[in-house]
Amino acid sequence: VQLQASGGGLVQAGGSLRLSCAASVRTFSSYTMAWFRQAPGKEREFVSFISWNSGTWNYADSVKGRFTCTRDNGKNTVYLQMNSLKPEDTAVYYCAARAPYDYGSTSDWGYRYWGQGTLVTVSS
Repeated sequence: VQLQASGGGLVQAGGSLRLSCAASVRTFSSYTMAWFRQAPGKEREFVSFISWNSGTWNYADSVKGRFTCTRDNGKNTVYLQMNSLKPEDTAVYYCAARAPYDYGSTSDWGYRYWGQGTLVTVSS
């Protein structure tokens, strides 16, 4: 499984961005997908996951109400819509996938596949 994240960039505080993560796998619908981020000098942290059957979502408290994770199984793509961005959202954002039919976790342990990351910079 190869994951390709895109959509990062420079945005002013209060603005929006939509990240995409395209997966090169035929059975994309069987993978729970997640987003993590890592700010400079900090540990990687959980942002959101969406389960393989789209029945479960989870968000970090810091992004609840501002970020929305969705998936389009026909396009093998998961999205992260980020609204009301804050300077503290500045980070490299990574998409990740678990083993088929595995449920999500807020820990990065157990995510088998990782994208290369896309940089989001929010200016104040």
